[in-house]
Amino acid sequence: MDARPIGVFDSGVGGLTVLHECLVTLPHEDFVYLGDHARLPYGPRPLAELRRFAREIGGYLEARDVKLIVVACNSATAAALPELQTELRVPVVGVITPEAHAAVQATRNRRIGLLATEATVRAGRYEELVRTLDAGAQLFSVACPRLVPLIEGDDAFGAATTEAVREVAAELKDAGVDTVILGCTHYPLIRPILQRVFGRDVTLVFSAEETAREVAETLIRKRIENDPAREGSYRFLTTGDPEAFRTLGRRFLQLPIEEVEHVELAALEAVA
Repeated sequence: MDARPIGVFDSGVGGLTVLHECLVTLPHEDFVYLGDHARLPYGPRPLAELRRFAREIGGYLEARDVKLIVVACNSATAAALPELQTELRVPVVGVITPEAHAAVQATRNRRIGLLATEATVRAGRYEELVRTLDAGAQLFSVACPRLVPLIEGDDAFGAATTEAVREVAAELKDAGVDTVILGCTHYPLIRPILQRVFGRDVTLVFSAEETAREVAETLIRKRIENDPAREGSYRFLTTGDPEAFRTLGRRFLQLPIEEVEHVELAALEAVA
């Protein structure tokens, strides 16, 4: 048994949708979540910059003695997962591979759509994985820079969000996709809007459950799981404002969030 916590990080609160599934799947494990709010959003940033951010956070969490790291951010996973898996001593799980697997299994016509941030689309990791899994499948990618600010805003289910979804969905509808990957951890929060716009004939794929399953399997394979008879705990760190994280985070996690610890960017840079 290994009582060390599991580290989870994202650019903000979107990764809490992944943490939620991990908490449900692994209720006996402890988790520490870091949201890099001071440098949000990640999507428009160059991949090299995202790679540096991810390496800083990964090194910081490893220094806090976590036993496994979940990159609960599609942009950071796309930019830096191979480097993190090579450089860190602990296992690292990303969110892209589970989604690609699920999409290839779900599609009936082998035409798959991807809604994601600019950085995730630019990185091309989804296309590589889909082609590896099914050389005959086609991936149609659309960047959605407007969605994250709307989802984190005061009216996530307002008319502006529906309009933005219709705009990005139009290209994928024209391409005849029957499966759409929600390639950003924020997007599941507006899943009802996405499903209404795309219709029931289109399968929406999000990685939280598959990622949590991969974490569980990795813990067992590495023999670092915690005592299954105990109840785990979870705590939060942010490079931004703790109160803002707590307020918005509850909407994404759908569980109580009590204390949130502030982390200076200098502390991340120092470890890296």
